[in-house]
Amino acid sequence: MEEEAEIDRLPMDLLAQIFVFISSFTDLAQASSVCKKWKRGVKRSLARRESLSFAGCKMDDETIARLIRHAYSLKDIDISKSRWGCQITDKGLYRISLAKCVSNLTSISLWGMTGVTDKGVVQLTLVLWSCRHVTENGLLVLVNKCRKLESINVWGTRVPVGCFMGLLTIHPGLMIKI
Repeated sequence: MEEEAEIDRLPMDLLAQIFVFISSFTDLAQASSVCKKWKRGVKRSLARRESLSFAGCKMDDETIARLIRHAYSLKDIDISKSRWGCQITDKGLYRISLAKCVSNLTSISLWGMTGVTDKGVVQLTLVLWSCRHVTENGLLVLVNKCRKLESINVWGTRVPVGCFMGLLTIHPGLMIKI
């Protein structure tokens, strides 16, 4: 009979804590395919994360939404476009909006995303950075629906400056970054 490997004797919580230190999604995917225990450990490690960055990763709506669905403690998400082509669309934002962590979110960076419009924006608490298709109406609905929103970065949007007074009327404590 084979003796159990040392790492297999680790309690699940300790194994999950080790996986928290792995930032590469490729490495986490490979770790989750080792065995059922490691797969559970990777899922638990995602649940503990407060921030995730997909910047520089080539991922689509489905992959990003699936990972975020497991991240119960998530507060910050970076889905910025990079030269490698991380892409998210309104459909992906909608899928993310169904995740349990959405009520905890304080920011999402969508810098450079061209597939995002008002339809997707109203689903989430966002840091809007260079989303050129977001309008005044989308921002007003967003601030009205996202009561925990602390700040919003609207740099690069094509929203008139007068819109910001309307946002502050809805949420006087909102920090607007231009």
